[in-house]
Amino acid sequence: MSAEAQTSQGYIKHHLTNMTYGKLPAGSYCDGEAVLAQDGWTLAHCDEQIDAMGFEAVHLDSMGWAISLGLLFSFLFSRMARKAAANPGAPTGWQNLVEMIVEFIDSTVNDIFHHRNKMVAPMALTIFTWIFLMNLMDLFPVDWLPHAAATISGNEHLYLKVVPTTDPNVTLGMSFTIFGLMIFFSMREKGVLGFVKELTLHPFHSSNTLVMLVLIPINLFLEAVALIAKPISLGLRLFGNMYAGEVIFILIAIMFGSGLVMGVFAGVLQWAWAVFHILVISLQAFVFTVLTVVYMAMAHDVQEEH
Repeated sequence: MSAEAQTSQGYIKHHLTNMTYGKLPAGSYCDGEAVLAQDGWTLAHCDEQIDAMGFEAVHLDSMGWAISLGLLFSFLFSRMARKAAANPGAPTGWQNLVEMIVEFIDSTVNDIFHHRNKMVAPMALTIFTWIFLMNLMDLFPVDWLPHAAATISGNEHLYLKVVPTTDPNVTLGMSFTIFGLMIFFSMREKGVLGFVKELTLHPFHSSNTLVMLVLIPINLFLEAVALIAKPISLGLRLFGNMYAGEVIFILIAIMFGSGLVMGVFAGVLQWAWAVFHILVISLQAFVFTVLTVVYMAMAHDVQEEH
């Protein structure tokens, strides 16, 4: 770990910094020293380098863990599906757990979504399980994987965040994908004109043409704000809850270095917070899934204009 991590502030900062890969301009500085004589793509070793990389930088840890857990979910569920098809008897073990999850999500979707779209239920299942697995990484002790990565790579300055949902790029990326699907299905079900009317003729409406012309920009502003707020709140809610949980785990980990008594107290706190955090992990995955299904239902609702 870098020298900055010897202090509590540096320790926290190190654990909350992503493994960032990007293009550094020539003459970039790290801790006050120039590190590159010419432009080049590399891993960042300090905040100055991360800032210099700009918007094109990639968080390798968030992408890596998210993709790996997505592949793990696909492998496990496809394997269980093949096993269930080959052995239609009473499920056991992992197959029973998978079928319980599938039935739970299917029941949730049926209660909320009353339209015809074969994509919504599988999407809800994918979102719930994928987010749950990403959130579950928060239960790993905060030092294990970062220390292992630093030891294997031989780079003590290596950053590694193991919880993808503590990265707003991941959570907002997912929520804006849902937002894109909302717009697509709204236009498909209501037509472009119907979608425009939805944004401009509500919530205020008048039979008087002149009054309606005055109300249209007001309606458009209110509806646009409400529409854009959906993906932002969806992504930031998940990020905020998981980020706060990760910070608490890090703060508890700092206590282990404060002596025997504080170490024992930290162990109790860590256990208690981990047990409580299991509820947070599951609840956040469920909330994101339910809101996604609600937004899909809203996109499919075709209401008569007043």
